[in-house]
Amino acid sequence: MKRNAKQTRESRTNNKNKAETVNDTKSDVEERWKMRRKENSLVKKIVFSIIFVGVLLILVVGIVGYNYVTNALRPLEPNNTELVEVEIPMGSSTKRIAEILEEEAIVKDATVFNYYMKTQNASDFQAGFYQFAPSMELDEIIVTLEEGGTSTPISEDYKILVKEGSMITEIASEFASKTEYSEKDFLDAASNDEFIAQLAEEFPKLITDAVQNDSLKYKLEGYLFPATYDYLSMYTPEDMIREMVQKTNEVLTPYRAKIEESGLSLHEVLTLSSLVEKEGVQYEDRQMIADVFFNRLEEDMAIQSDISILYALDEHKEYVTIADTEVDSPYNLYQNKGLGPGPFNNPGEEAIQAVLNPTDTDYFYFLADLETGEVYFSETYEEHLELQDQYIIAPEEE
Repeated sequence: MKRNAKQTRESRTNNKNKAETVNDTKSDVEERWKMRRKENSLVKKIVFSIIFVGVLLILVVGIVGYNYVTNALRPLEPNNTELVEVEIPMGSSTKRIAEILEEEAIVKDATVFNYYMKTQNASDFQAGFYQFAPSMELDEIIVTLEEGGTSTPISEDYKILVKEGSMITEIASEFASKTEYSEKDFLDAASNDEFIAQLAEEFPKLITDAVQNDSLKYKLEGYLFPATYDYLSMYTPEDMIREMVQKTNEVLTPYRAKIEESGLSLHEVLTLSSLVEKEGVQYEDRQMIADVFFNRLEEDMAIQSDISILYALDEHKEYVTIADTEVDSPYNLYQNKGLGPGPFNNPGEEAIQAVLNPTDTDYFYFLADLETGEVYFSETYEEHLELQDQYIIAPEEE
């Protein structure tokens, strides 16, 4: 009986422990469920927040994008009606055309304009030069492109101006100001022996061995004819130089017989013409100046042209000093007899005509009044000094 009582107590203790274990398990399960419910609630809140922020961002981006596109479809500057000349190169796609118009500040966004053109089935635009204004509607721009541009530019922005008497360095500067090339690019091309050899093959009567003189500062000086040239985007410096040389060839062709009669080479004619170009303004004065040079050459006298000194110095000065005339250069026609290595600039047709048709005189000297442009001629050095005192030195001393 005692054993049974003990067993009973043990059984009760075990049952109690089991009950406590069951209770503990239930408590843990309930705790875990509470935690899971909290976690699920937190996840839902996070997901909802993410979705909310995402939707908000989409709405913001959508509104901003809509406003941007709407704005891009309007004229860039409604009040700016100033025309801008734009070149559309050969073979340009609608995408490239849109990019060019954005670069030139005609449309706000190239991508928007490109897609707009596609929605309007706009294509097959012609290459050429167009006039656009920032105030134009996109439809106006499309119509203008469909109508086609001009084959040559109208604006001065696409024109290279070579003035009579321009030196090749000045032409290089003008070229650089209107293109993406530098002055050095132009001068390097004009000095490239292979390129000059190509020009000699194309224009054998113009580009002769005379340009191969190592004393020449620039081998094509004098051969780039003064005129206004259209510049196209695909042009290289070589293309532009070739066009200028071709123009010189065209202008000189009618004078070839006259040049042969003169007893001068074409190179010498251009050299004398470059001096006459800068020494006189009126055609009649230029004819007489040309004769002064011929008279001095016949008497084996130095030409003594200030233009030669300025070219040797590579400076622009109103008056040449005695010290200037001592510059060490083959172009110094005070120190060296003859015509020097070659042209001092690029002369115009009138200066060439004056050299080929000089007025027959007995003059050996001349000077010009820089204020009035009047040119005074004399036969002797004494007369020359008197005129110099009267028209050149006296005004400087007043």
